[in-house]
Amino acid sequence: MKTTVEKLSPTRVKLAISVTPEELKPSIDHAYTHIADQVNIPGFRKGKVPPPLIDQRVGKEAVLEHAVNDGLDSFYRAAIEEQELRPLGRPEADIVEWPSKKDFSGDLELAIEVDVRPDLDLPDYVGLPVTVDPIDVTDEEVDAELERLRTRFGTLVTVERPIKTGDFAQLDLIATIDDAEVDNATGISYEVGSGELLEGLDGVIDSLTAGETTSFEAPLLGGDFAGKDALITVTINSVKERELPEADDDFAQISSEFDTIDELKADLKVQVGKQKEFGQVSDARQKTLDALLALVDVPVPPKLIEDEVHRHLENESRLEDDVHRAEVTESSTNTFKTQILLDIVAEKEGVKVSQDELSQYLIQSAAQYGMEPQEFVQVLDQNGQIPAMVGEVARNKALAIVLDKAVVTDTNGKAVDVSEFTTVTRDADAPFVDVVDSADEHEGHDHEGHSH
Repeated sequence: MKTTVEKLSPTRVKLAISVTPEELKPSIDHAYTHIADQVNIPGFRKGKVPPPLIDQRVGKEAVLEHAVNDGLDSFYRAAIEEQELRPLGRPEADIVEWPSKKDFSGDLELAIEVDVRPDLDLPDYVGLPVTVDPIDVTDEEVDAELERLRTRFGTLVTVERPIKTGDFAQLDLIATIDDAEVDNATGISYEVGSGELLEGLDGVIDSLTAGETTSFEAPLLGGDFAGKDALITVTINSVKERELPEADDDFAQISSEFDTIDELKADLKVQVGKQKEFGQVSDARQKTLDALLALVDVPVPPKLIEDEVHRHLENESRLEDDVHRAEVTESSTNTFKTQILLDIVAEKEGVKVSQDELSQYLIQSAAQYGMEPQEFVQVLDQNGQIPAMVGEVARNKALAIVLDKAVVTDTNGKAVDVSEFTTVTRDADAPFVDVVDSADEHEGHDHEGHSH
């Protein structure tokens, strides 16, 4: 098979592919076999119809078309591999010249256009300067953390006074539409001010006391009448407030491994500092990426962005929203630029993704979607998204490498140690998954524009 490449733009190429009769023959043979399994000819069992009879009944032209359509994907992929291209979208194929429809002689000539990952000259990112805000843990932040801890150990006690924000009210609710009851609930414990139950509830029960009843209108959140306005009658059964333990040595001993409140507060300060370290490194990570992107122009195929924006807006039923379209276009462009750049960094740095790293990433992602890991992986697998996840892990590792090579300081000039967060697996004996075909999640498998 002979292949030549014409570069139409930094992100699009045209492949000219010549397939000899010998290279097309396996597809011709497969076509005869497949057609033999489909046709009913008296005197012959399915799958046993000889080629000459298929030529007579179906026609050699149909056999050739079947063979070309069947082999097109493999010819395309072989050409892509031979030319070391990284497709970023679905290819558009055109059949320029058919072999003879009488005896299948002559070459099959294909012209295939496809968006590809651009060639980039990576900038030198060793010593890339990155500046972040310094870590400063205030007494107020430690006190807030202590308050949260006291809240966890608080107890609810009944009070004989009007409701105020932060109280826990036990409620009975009845929903009616046109004087007909459509839903009810009794004995609900609700934290006043949380806004987690019904729209407008906080406002109408504020200042009520146990035993009082009031009504208001609100849209229902679930059931057969979800989204419809209903008259909600709410009765206050009781009012409770959270009583917090004193912040003293006894509380420190109950709530922690420490004997004194001073030791507990010192530990809380360390914990707040650790949380801020994660935030600082997260900021350094984003600023490192921004600095790297600022050093190199990353072209993105317009069709790739157009398709992603259309899909996004279609899912949101906002295809006519031009303002939102502009926002999504900018966001999608930045996302694709980031992915392309980090894929190239990953290749340069020889990044590999271990089975353990992939598993850990999938477990974390499942938790973000509120799904069990096994269920999450099953859904990804059914949708062919596992390779995309491998690509994401590889990009994360590539960015960690760049961050590790950057010079990160805070605005006070103090060096920031990011080594704890930039450790990259390089164990040659660890089981790895293939990153080469996984790094690009936009490679298409369907062909458009077939010409017969």
